[in-house]
Amino acid sequence: MVFLFRLLSHLPLVWLHRLGALVGALIYLASPRYRRNLQNNLAQAGLPEKLRWQAAAEAGKQMLELARIWLKSLEEANAQVVEVVGWELVEAAQASGKGILYLTPHLGCFEMTAQYLSAFGEITVLYRAPRQKSLQKMILAGRKRAHLHLAPADLSGVRALIRALKKGEAVGMLPDQAPKTGEGAWLDFFGRPAYTMTLAARLSETGAAVLTVWGERLPQGRGYRLHFQAPRHELNGDTLARAQQINHEIEALVRQCPTQYLWGYNRYKGSQDSGIRNQKSEPESA
Repeated sequence: MVFLFRLLSHLPLVWLHRLGALVGALIYLASPRYRRNLQNNLAQAGLPEKLRWQAAAEAGKQMLELARIWLKSLEEANAQVVEVVGWELVEAAQASGKGILYLTPHLGCFEMTAQYLSAFGEITVLYRAPRQKSLQKMILAGRKRAHLHLAPADLSGVRALIRALKKGEAVGMLPDQAPKTGEGAWLDFFGRPAYTMTLAARLSETGAAVLTVWGERLPQGRGYRLHFQAPRHELNGDTLARAQQINHEIEALVRQCPTQYLWGYNRYKGSQDSGIRNQKSEPESA
């Protein structure tokens, strides 16, 4: 796999996206489980079934474009960002002297966001090691830049995130990643209970500025457009209330570009017949 990625890293982005679209379609056809998850999740969000092929193609692009992010220099990777929307929000947050909490859902090229931000200051991101040990070295090398620091998805990592915020630095995470058992709460996501991380909500309680960011994949391999946005409504209330608000913010982002969300991700695993159960996570506290 590492050798294949090294070969792919030499291809232009347009060819990676074309090849990725084909790979995504083949996976959709070959995997009944993936196909079922993608179709069910689209339907749960009230989106038309006809988007399934586009969604599968975009998921394939997401896989292969990683080669031109992880295996290139930071300058080469960031050169693929051709437009930034909402940068004034970042500047205002930096000027406030507060730490900044960046929430990046599985939408578009989410690997690009922390890379880009690391060129403008220190950022610490939550990291969960891949199941494939052979990929870990390549991923670590690609994600760990001079000003981009990785925090493991455990108590020590949570403490590292809090320290970074207290120093007025930035942290980033995928708020729609399903947490481990005992590390989340059952909350509504597109009208259905999903086991939701509460860590993002807890970090928002530190007084950090909260921004969402996602990388729109532009057609014909033209690169990426980064979107920085403030939450539509200021996060408030207790941890569970904030976590629910974050879920709704993610829904709003996804509706901006629904085909580029990873609908094949099993966001609702274990939620059948569950109802919304408020189970707080003790391991996420520091």
